[in-house]
Amino acid sequence: MSASRTVRRIAATALAAGSVVAAAAMPASADSDHGHGYGHGRHHSYSSVVLGDIQYDSPGRDDWSNRSLNREWVEVTNTGRRAVDLDGWSLSDRSGNLYRFDDLRLPGYATVRVHTGHGYDTRRDVYQGSWDYVWSNYADKATLRDNRGRTVDTHSWGYRR
Repeated sequence: MSASRTVRRIAATALAAGSVVAAAAMPASADSDHGHGYGHGRHHSYSSVVLGDIQYDSPGRDDWSNRSLNREWVEVTNTGRRAVDLDGWSLSDRSGNLYRFDDLRLPGYATVRVHTGHGYDTRRDVYQGSWDYVWSNYADKATLRDNRGRTVDTHSWGYRR
């Protein structure tokens, strides 16, 4: 066997091995629905603030109690090291339900959970104040917008992507 043929075989083997390693290292699609109303979004953000986990199917019976409504939530996460002022930012669904953040500064590497029902806002939990469920169990889209109305991040689930 010639030296150049051996070099080509070694190069081809190394290339194939690199492709296998790269494919194995690639993350699975984050748009998966785990069958429990608990979604993980794929982030398309120019900002360090992104949508995190979403509990769109309140666990247990949907009895419209405040407890049940508050078990439906969307997390907004600051993946950066600097705090971000969310005053004027909004979170909405496909049906036009809108939550507007008011006077909230999200520290670096922190998450705030936006609950559907009523409660007292804290640094970690804020409440939309709704008496009805906001997020559809079957198909919906959460959209996070900055204080200028620009879409920062979205997450869809169900059959209407």
